[in-house]
Amino acid sequence: MGSHRRLAPSGFDRGASAALCVLSATAAALGAVPASAAPHDDTRAEVDRLYEQAEQATEAYNKADERADTLRKQVSTAQDRIARQQERINSMREALGSLAGAQYRAGGLDPSLALLFSDDPDDYLDKAAALDRISAHQAGELKDLQEAMRELTQERVEAAGQLSELEKSRKAVASHKRTVEKKLAKARELLNSLPSAERAAYDRASRSGRADMPDLGSAVPPNARAGAAVAAARGALGKPYVWGSTGPSGFDCSGLMVWSYRQAGVSLPRTSQAQRHAGRQVPLSQAQPGDLVTYRSDASHVGMYVGNGQVIHAPYPGAPVRYDPVGMMPGATVTRV
Repeated sequence: MGSHRRLAPSGFDRGASAALCVLSATAAALGAVPASAAPHDDTRAEVDRLYEQAEQATEAYNKADERADTLRKQVSTAQDRIARQQERINSMREALGSLAGAQYRAGGLDPSLALLFSDDPDDYLDKAAALDRISAHQAGELKDLQEAMRELTQERVEAAGQLSELEKSRKAVASHKRTVEKKLAKARELLNSLPSAERAAYDRASRSGRADMPDLGSAVPPNARAGAAVAAARGALGKPYVWGSTGPSGFDCSGLMVWSYRQAGVSLPRTSQAQRHAGRQVPLSQAQPGDLVTYRSDASHVGMYVGNGQVIHAPYPGAPVRYDPVGMMPGATVTRV
């Protein structure tokens, strides 16, 4: 979702040339207005800044949403485990109740009186020995029940903590969502305030010809999974930017990477910040097709290198998945998955 006008050296000779060409074309498109339109330049710069902030909030939203999803699964598992443990405890209580009833029925008299009135003392002694065994078994069952109840209490405490954390994550998701929506609404408001000719120039600079196939050179992916991911990303060209989405009908920047590598059988982390560390770091000058390229110091934007100084990425709302020079934004870091 980064600005299409903040270009930086790419580290590739041909990539740098491509970046300069795009910069010149953009300058021509945006510069074909009277000098008196300088305030509109400030408006366009503010739109770019809002898009950047919205993307940062989008990645925060993705992270919070991913955490909430993990917690939902943990809570569900804990609730199932608690239910099973409660059933076990109920069964143990029933068994102990049966033992206690049998013991009461068999040993209701004082042992000395029972022996005195017994018709068959030997039979009584046999029964007394059986009662001792029942009592020992009952004590063991009682100990197991106490341990099971302690475990159940602990599991309920842990589940309560997970539920509390889940609620915090839900609130964080909602907060980041509101932030994104406010930034995007403000950007749209500012764009709509531009004269129609300047708005059209901005749109042309954002979209014109970027989905066309550039010269990607002769570089080949380092492995089969990278090749499959590149093919998937190219198949997404022209799809709309949809914040918070992992496709297939629309994508945000990190969502496009997740979807593309999923088609190659590889599970990537959800956020661009985590994707920066999803593999081995390589110098920008050694980038190969399929490598992830993250941007800015906070890694809030990501694209996929496809060769000859070009990346495929989901830029920002209103601009579809497209090719751009790898040096389109500062702070490029390359990760080989």
